[in-house]
Amino acid sequence: MAKQVARGRDGQGAGTSPRPTINDIARLSGVSKKTVSRVINASPYVQNETRKRIEAVIAELSYAPDPQARGLAFRRSFLIGLVYDNSNAQYVVNMQLGLLDAMAGTDFGLLVHACDRASPSFLEDLRGFIKKQRLFGVVLTPSVSEDERVAALMVEIGCTYVRVASVSLDEPQHMIETHDRLGGEAVARHLAEFGHQRVAFVSGLPGCRASHERREGFEAGLAAVGLELEPRYCQEGAYTFESGIECAERLLKLKPRPTAVFAANDEMAAGVMHAARLAGLGAPKDLSVVGFGDFEIARRLLPRLTTVHTPTRAIGRLAAERLIGVADEGREPKDRLPTLVVRESSGPVG
Repeated sequence: MAKQVARGRDGQGAGTSPRPTINDIARLSGVSKKTVSRVINASPYVQNETRKRIEAVIAELSYAPDPQARGLAFRRSFLIGLVYDNSNAQYVVNMQLGLLDAMAGTDFGLLVHACDRASPSFLEDLRGFIKKQRLFGVVLTPSVSEDERVAALMVEIGCTYVRVASVSLDEPQHMIETHDRLGGEAVARHLAEFGHQRVAFVSGLPGCRASHERREGFEAGLAAVGLELEPRYCQEGAYTFESGIECAERLLKLKPRPTAVFAANDEMAAGVMHAARLAGLGAPKDLSVVGFGDFEIARRLLPRLTTVHTPTRAIGRLAAERLIGVADEGREPKDRLPTLVVRESSGPVG
């Protein structure tokens, strides 16, 4: 078969023929170049029979992709950048793990770039990072992903990108939607089932779209059972433990005080529980507390925190698979939806 490839291309013997290409592998295997690429990059989304056929052709032709040549052809390295301005270290770690899951066994590597959207040089710093490293593509996480200036910059410099955000903000090939609103709705149903009517919400930073989505989902879930989120029971936090304490202190001074608090992330929920304990209140007997994220802190608190699990690692894996070109877009997305994890910090009205 290898001789047929050589003679078909230049009419000479195998000894003088150029090295086989991915087009040769695809033609002789009877599949597309994308399917061959998936096999080369060890994607699990290829049927075993097809994989074996492609691998047999690769072995017969002694085909081996040349990362350096591929990089020169694309004028890019085989590096993927993770761009974030998220202060939650566990979120960043989980996202990295997902990206690395998808890159395992491939030629791709990962670079991490922390940034500050408030910096006057934010966009130029990002441009410099991408160009200096000649990145193959980037994964943009909230709230960087919500910034339309960043998406415009990616288009301008010709950098492949995937945005992770709570709602769809771009063309489907550039988006992974996390559906944060669904998590807020689930929290509302949970607290309503326990009989809570005076419920409070601690938001994140106002510039973060995800915080708004979580609140809107929460309000929609309450409305579905005839309840509402009163403005006086809403406090603006900053996604930090300390801001959770400050917000809870204000909420607990209200008359009547809320019987349940939903915080837009686990760090603030932990702060709420801390403030409640200092005020002589126990969770869930005196105050039910629910967070969002399901990071390590949720399982280390006493009582353990009821929270919305966000499948950050699975999302990171999909983002990298999409950039590399091996994502199975027909896969059922259930593992990427937020789900409520009920633990001991929430319960019936005392």
